[in-house]
Amino acid sequence: MEPRIVGLACDDRHRFSKRIRGELTLIAGIGVEGDAHAGTLVQHRSRVAKNPAAPNLRQVHLIHAELFDELAGAGFTVGPAELGENVTTRGIDLLGLARGTRLRLGHEALIEVTGLRNPCKQIDGLAPGLMAATLGKAADGSLVRKAGIMAVVVAGGRVRLGDPITLASVPKIYEPLGPV
Repeated sequence: MEPRIVGLACDDRHRFSKRIRGELTLIAGIGVEGDAHAGTLVQHRSRVAKNPAAPNLRQVHLIHAELFDELAGAGFTVGPAELGENVTTRGIDLLGLARGTRLRLGHEALIEVTGLRNPCKQIDGLAPGLMAATLGKAADGSLVRKAGIMAVVVAGGRVRLGDPITLASVPKIYEPLGPV
């Protein structure tokens, strides 16, 4: 299956879930036009409290729809935008990408992967136990965060529901994703 965008969302307020859209405009160095998390400096409230001058490495949040399938198998009903993501994908192993990987969304926008989303307890507001279901353990016992990845916008453009996702470039040295 060719990787595709199966959900798009943004919200101009800091709500946990976002509003579903048919298309988004990504702005280089800023993020999703009209989204509360857009900006050159950190916009997530918990990170603003720690260091408001930090660069915004979380301009675009992507989640793989395969996570929703996994959660459904555990008894949870979750769909695009409900976990606060901007872009829901299908057919690409987001969690397996290296830090610095560049993805083309649609035909115009280019994003660069910065790291993993660190899920927070707000997820349990959708359903008790949901946060724990977005976490796992690797064979070595380390924590696996499955709630998506974060990226910055390198080249802006319109992104539409159903658009393809293509691998534009990968770093020469693989660096696994860590929380940002």
